[in-house]
Formats: sequence, structure tokens, C-alpha cells
Amino acid sequence: MKIALVLAALLLPAALQAQASTPATAPRDPAPATAADSAAIRRAALDYIEGWYTGDAARMQRALHPQLAKRWVRTDEKGESWAGDTSAETLIHQTRRGVGTDVPPAERRTEARILDIYGDLASVRLNSTRLVDYMHLVRWNGEWKILNVLWDLRPEFKERPGR
Repeated sequence: MKIALVLAALLLPAALQAQASTPATAPRDPAPATAADSAAIRRAALDYIEGWYTGDAARMQRALHPQLAKRWVRTDEKGESWAGDTSAETLIHQTRRGVGTDVPPAERRTEARILDIYGDLASVRLNSTRLVDYMHLVRWNGEWKILNVLWDLRPEFKERPGR
């Protein structure tokens, strides 16, 4: 009995040390995205651009998170950069007014490419007729919504006077 107690006293610190130095289980990544996730993400991106082209404010609103931040960066003739932004409310209003309907249907480009999906987050590149949009989407109350957009004019539209 004494031998068992002595062995336990000698081995216990070593066992505790080994347990303390064993790394905890590494955090697991979320489950891979499903085909339904990909379809819903693509649908949000297409609701955004097709709603814009057709003046369908309901489609635009369905695509956007209420706290959307749509941003761009421009450099003026002095080489000074500045950023601008548009809210969800403004974008929906512009859509309702038909600002994007001036693009003829035959020229409407709507290429949405999902760049990454991680759990409830996704990144999409949208190539439209005049713009390239980089979008961040979030699963919000069970639906995929566009939360952030960073965009730039396509090169052929940067060259136009007044742009």
C-alpha cells in the first residue's frame, strides 16, 4: 500500500505536467457550404444587379442587409484619393427611380462568381456592364444578405468625360 502511495505521489506531477502541455482540441471549421447556400448567395447577387437593371426595388431590398455599406475610392486630378459610400436606403431609392435601367437589356452583364464561403459569411465578385463589385454577404435571420460592397468602374467607363 505504501509503495502504491509513493508511486502515485511520484507519478501524479508528471501526469499533470503532461496533461497541461497537451494542446486543446483545435477549433473546427464550420461545415462546408451546401448547394442551397451557393444558390442563395448567387440569388442575392443577381437580385442586386438584375433589380438595378430593371428598376425592381423589391428585389434590391431583398438582396441587401439594412446596414449595407457600398463604397468606392476615387483619385482626383491632383492625385488625392477619397472614398464615398451609399446606404441600403439610398440604393433602394435609386433603384426605384430607375437609375440603372438605362443599360439596354442586350448589354446587361450579370456574372456573379462566389469567391469563398465560410460558415455564415461569403465573398462574391460581380461583373456587371459598368462596374466590378466585391461583395461580402452574411447569413442574416436565415437569409443571405449583402452587407458590404466595394466597387470600381470598369476601365472603359473610367475614360468617359465626367466620370
